[in-house]
Amino acid sequence: MSEAINHTADATPSSRYFVRHHHPENGTLLGFWIYLMSDCLIFACLFACYAVLGRNYAGGPTGAELFDLPLVALNTALLLLSSITYGFAMLAMQAKKQQNTIFWLIITGLLGAGFIYFELYEFLHLIHEGAGPTRSGFLTSFFALVGTHGLHVTFGIIWLVVLLFQINKHGLTEANGRRLMCLSMFWHFLDVVWIGVFTFVYLMGVLP
Repeated sequence: MSEAINHTADATPSSRYFVRHHHPENGTLLGFWIYLMSDCLIFACLFACYAVLGRNYAGGPTGAELFDLPLVALNTALLLLSSITYGFAMLAMQAKKQQNTIFWLIITGLLGAGFIYFELYEFLHLIHEGAGPTRSGFLTSFFALVGTHGLHVTFGIIWLVVLLFQINKHGLTEANGRRLMCLSMFWHFLDVVWIGVFTFVYLMGVLP
């Protein structure tokens, strides 16, 4: 009889084990920071490869002969502007203005799509001119570094589109707010990486 009473007492809500109380509230953001650090290592390796191979032209064209700086500057402006518009989206989210959040996210996605368009145009132009990734060590490292960044931006746009559907369907919930915050960190991270690419690859590439 006493065992039955003890068993009933153990089953009371106050003595139950709730897993959610033992997980940090910001666990998702922490995990995403760890992912970004791993991405930093990937780009660090690509930058190191370019530093070693960036002057290995193998008798082919150099960066000064290939790079169209006005086009790259326009592309850079598009990406940096998209970072500002994403900031406006985050401000609208904090103010609980769903339509404004969706509007600024759409503008961000369009700017990101413009960036990808000009990057693909540059790649196709280089390949058409016979300066493909197999032409020299310089071009191999160039396509690897810039192409990897472009893939990240492409995945970021896909993620943004998915979030637009989520927000339109469920609103600015806590979960969607957390997802927007993670995408914000990812998007700004890509901006920082691109500043390094623009400076280290393009600006220094046109120097004699």
